[in-house]
Amino acid sequence: MRIDIITVLPELIKSPFEHSILKRAYDKGLVEVNLIDLREYGVGKHRQVDDYAFGGGAGMVMMIEPIANCINELKSKRTYDDIIYMTPDGETLNQKICNQLSLQKNLMVLCGHYKGVDQRLRDHFITREISIGDYVLSGGEIAAAAMCDAVIRLIPGVLNDETSALTDSFQDNLLAPPVYTRPAEYNGWGIPEILLSGHLQNIEKWRYEQSVERTKKRRPDLLK
Repeated sequence: MRIDIITVLPELIKSPFEHSILKRAYDKGLVEVNLIDLREYGVGKHRQVDDYAFGGGAGMVMMIEPIANCINELKSKRTYDDIIYMTPDGETLNQKICNQLSLQKNLMVLCGHYKGVDQRLRDHFITREISIGDYVLSGGEIAAAAMCDAVIRLIPGVLNDETSALTDSFQDNLLAPPVYTRPAEYNGWGIPEILLSGHLQNIEKWRYEQSVERTKKRRPDLLK
């Protein structure tokens, strides 16, 4: 998979891809993430990428020309399955969307900033708009990093145990069950005996029941 991320602050988003699971995915050749500095496409001597909004109002708007030029140059080199704009008013990211995106070959991600981007970009270039929650960040970089993390870990071969992703929360519209590790007793607190039984079928049954119970209590909306 290839992911091209357009941003005015490439340094802000660089770190998550240089560590842990995402770095291992890159080292294995399973994913290539490229950070494109939008200011390289900026207008004029000062490489301007934002301007005042028509009609007035507080805040700056990201200009159409630099972003359109950047997108067109990228599209001239390859075909993209989706051009995603990270925005608070997009569809809320969930595990189903992550599963869909993990099957794609080429993705382009545009990180918003300031008061957002010129609407004409959304009308004519963007194929999908995604939010990571009902709140506003200073820019789309953190949201893009979160989405990419959730997507990349689903690519076969990224995780050492490929079945791990299948038991994550939300994969079956259920939250993950409680987990325990050694020691089996600490400070007088034990763990459920069934986990020490060695009976895999019963353990899986217990885990499923725990997932359902936890989901009922914490996210009953997922069970509808």
